[in-house]
Amino acid sequence: MTETTFSETLPAESTTGTVRAQRRAGVILAVLSAQFMTVIMLAAAMVPGYDFGASAISDLGVFPESAWLFNASLVLVGLLNVAGGYYYYRVHGKRWLFGVFALAGLGAVVAGAVPLDAGDLHSLGALFAFLFFNVQAIGVGTQVRGAMRYASVLAGIVGIAFLGIMIVGDAGNPAVFGAINHGGAERMIVYPAMLWLVAFGGYLLGRGESTTVA
Repeated sequence: MTETTFSETLPAESTTGTVRAQRRAGVILAVLSAQFMTVIMLAAAMVPGYDFGASAISDLGVFPESAWLFNASLVLVGLLNVAGGYYYYRVHGKRWLFGVFALAGLGAVVAGAVPLDAGDLHSLGALFAFLFFNVQAIGVGTQVRGAMRYASVLAGIVGIAFLGIMIVGDAGNPAVFGAINHGGAERMIVYPAMLWLVAFGGYLLGRGESTTVA
């Protein structure tokens, strides 16, 4: 007995072009996350005394040692997310979900193009990215099945929960951060979504390798 092994959203008459789009989405989304997580690590190592707990991730876009690297990486995150979302749209055909990918990507581009010390537009872009990258994970969870569905929804819920914590803490209630402080809370918004993107990218690549299994 056989079963389809692409993304479960593919119709029976899937074309070679659709399979190719799925693979491209997988590569782009995995690269997006891998490069950003690597850059965050390298940028933090480049700044003497960088405090993971007290400092925001976006502070890496202000320090002269790391600003160019971090900001360029963040803009690349946004562009790749839109591109990956477009190729994934060619698989599932849901415009609303592509819209979520586009909003998340736009937020990242704005946050990277306008550093933290350059005005309020950075904060707005970061908020869009924080929110919509996690909504994106939950949205994908409506299109897939099995373990990837649970992983997608869980990643999105964790990120949105910590976004709420960060908003409350920054509004004058820092006690809500607990031991992880602002920097830790912010990373709990970003890291689950980024790790999920690596997993989802691999999932799409694996589903595109063959059409059936025994």
